[in-house]
Amino acid sequence: MAKAKKRYVCAACGAVAHRWQGQCPDCSEWNTLTEDMPATVFSQKHDLSSGGRAVEFVALNTPSEPLTRRPTGLEEFDRALGGGLVPGSAILMGGDPGIGKSTLLLQAAAKIAKDGAPTVYVSGEEASGQVRMRAARLGLADAPIKLAAATSVRDILTTLGTMEKPALLVIDSIQTMHSDTIEGAPGTVSQVRGCAFELIRYAKENGVALVLVGHVTKDGSIAGPRVLEHMVDVVMSFEGERSHQYRILRALKNRFGAVDEIGVFAMAQQGLEEVTNPSMLFLSGRDIPLAGSAVFPALEGTRPVLIEVQALIVRLQSGATPRRAVVGWDNGRLAMLLAVLESRCGLNFSSAEVYLNVAGGYRLSDPAADLAVAAALISALTDQALPNNSIWFGEVSLAGEIRPVSHAGLRIREAAKLGFTEGSGPQDGETTKGLNYRGLKQLRNLVDQVMPKE
Repeated sequence: MAKAKKRYVCAACGAVAHRWQGQCPDCSEWNTLTEDMPATVFSQKHDLSSGGRAVEFVALNTPSEPLTRRPTGLEEFDRALGGGLVPGSAILMGGDPGIGKSTLLLQAAAKIAKDGAPTVYVSGEEASGQVRMRAARLGLADAPIKLAAATSVRDILTTLGTMEKPALLVIDSIQTMHSDTIEGAPGTVSQVRGCAFELIRYAKENGVALVLVGHVTKDGSIAGPRVLEHMVDVVMSFEGERSHQYRILRALKNRFGAVDEIGVFAMAQQGLEEVTNPSMLFLSGRDIPLAGSAVFPALEGTRPVLIEVQALIVRLQSGATPRRAVVGWDNGRLAMLLAVLESRCGLNFSSAEVYLNVAGGYRLSDPAADLAVAAALISALTDQALPNNSIWFGEVSLAGEIRPVSHAGLRIREAAKLGFTEGSGPQDGETTKGLNYRGLKQLRNLVDQVMPKE
């Protein structure tokens, strides 16, 4: 038998190296190479063109039974999934420690079990007594969930083969699972990949909805090999700030529904509660108009959500270095927008500290937020409050133009439904009954609208 050689796999891109290096030669990430299972080197080439079994091919129009989604009992969870759990699907859920992943899945599993569907919850991080204690605190102690504390994939699959096929299987978490057929400690690249493959194969062959809980790294990405995200059907991120009670469940990948759909929850004493109207949630406390506050109609999947953008400008004495602090938005995009306001509109931010915050712990990535951020900055700079019943949206180019954005009509209609009577944005915006809309062509038009007339 040939001698086995060591190899190292990058956890970020999956590249293989035959010796350890501090930096991955393919993706240039640091400290991501981990030792993988030994690869056996054979002295002769193996021919794979014979010895296998024939694969059956079918036509695309072959009749088949349509898959029926199973509701979880949590409407916000179902919205993020695209309508519910699909039998045979594999879902990977990541999030910061203590954000509420286990609580959310325990609540969903309890509702499915109470509807008469067999549900299995396997915890590799907590003892069964600890999970039962949390269930009692959430008022779910009477839910007929089959609970186990185990980390061996062989033991889990062997036990599942002797019992009734579950409708939902929760593994908390995949980084704690291990297989005795793979070398390495739990959490290594080879163990995570191998254990996930075996669990996903079981789910596909038996039509079981599988949910894998994943740890995250310090930068917020799911720990382990990136191939894990390719293996599953749905990748979800549970986001939120620990200082805020609100949590956002976001679909980053979904083979059975729309991407970027979100579900909004609030952490309460009895667990996670659904927030059916997130716009009112993020706009709470805006009774009095204040300088530096602007409302932006964000779009998450098919759901418009109204978000408050807050800005603060502090003038400094000459010689001091101004600071730029951003929470909930891209720091580089703020620097670009400040440069456009100075170059195209003649405003001076170079001698002032700029603070920008998205209320409620929300994180914005929509380029349509440019106009709302610009309005908040101009309002804070001039100390002039914007109308409390107005919205602002539009993408700002480097030339100072207000460019069109997607689904402008949907954003305007949602604002009108919530009582907003004024709106400013690109010139292609739709006219909606009850809302006076102004189309802007240049960013200087916004400055003329916000700054006081002399």
